[in-house]
Amino acid sequence: MEFSSSTLGQLLKEMGKVGRQLAEIGATEGAAGNISICIRQPLDITQFFSEARMITLPTPVPDLVGANLIVTGSGRRLREIADSPEANLACIVVLEGGTQGMMFTSPQAQFKRVTSEFNSHLAIHQDQMRLRPIQFHAVIHAQPKYLTFLSHLPKYQDKKYIDTHLLRWQAETIINLPEGLGVLPFILPGSNHLMIETMLSMREHQVVLWSQHGIIVRADESILHALDLVEYLETAAHYEFLNLYTGEIGSGIPAEELRAIAEIWNVRQKVF
Repeated sequence: MEFSSSTLGQLLKEMGKVGRQLAEIGATEGAAGNISICIRQPLDITQFFSEARMITLPTPVPDLVGANLIVTGSGRRLREIADSPEANLACIVVLEGGTQGMMFTSPQAQFKRVTSEFNSHLAIHQDQMRLRPIQFHAVIHAQPKYLTFLSHLPKYQDKKYIDTHLLRWQAETIINLPEGLGVLPFILPGSNHLMIETMLSMREHQVVLWSQHGIIVRADESILHALDLVEYLETAAHYEFLNLYTGEIGSGIPAEELRAIAEIWNVRQKVF
């Protein structure tokens, strides 16, 4: 697929939709959360982002040379992207060598640097686009209230436990997340440690739980598909919360039924 300047406008519109919906479901309070997309084809970005300056990238990405990354600015509210993408987003073109980039912003930009968790986004994009022949990749970090609350409870920091307890509530969840969640303990936000552990976990998972922090999600279909995964899991976490609140009177869809659902849809699930 060839991307054009009109496609760039559509991508910015989709990022705005994602930011607004994350706010609607309570997954990005204040300036929490961040979004990025990576596109291998060159883009005509000057109609949106006319000012340029060189930056050092937080981690080397030699496999992304020439790629464009559209990413949220530090301290920006995701719900405001739709109203003014130029004020809230930057486009970074990865330069030869993969250690520096040209950051393009608008005169309307309301930030000086991109999100502090850009290192994790960048490492995930680099790793996924190195391992697979994809031209587009999206990453969302959000803090959905029910998922984040559950991650404060020790038993939900265990992968097997959280997989079997969240993916039992709706058939759609096991279909869309047959590998379950990656689960990390609390690691200092924005740190290289978090970046490396997340990148490695995302080789096996589309969603990684950052315990006591939130989740990070990847997709190569579209940024809207990454949003879908957030919504599926947050809905499952809401059901789980309600079940805890009512004394765990529900048991969800039986494991044998979930296995049958996966078999019918030809999904190789790893949870039940």
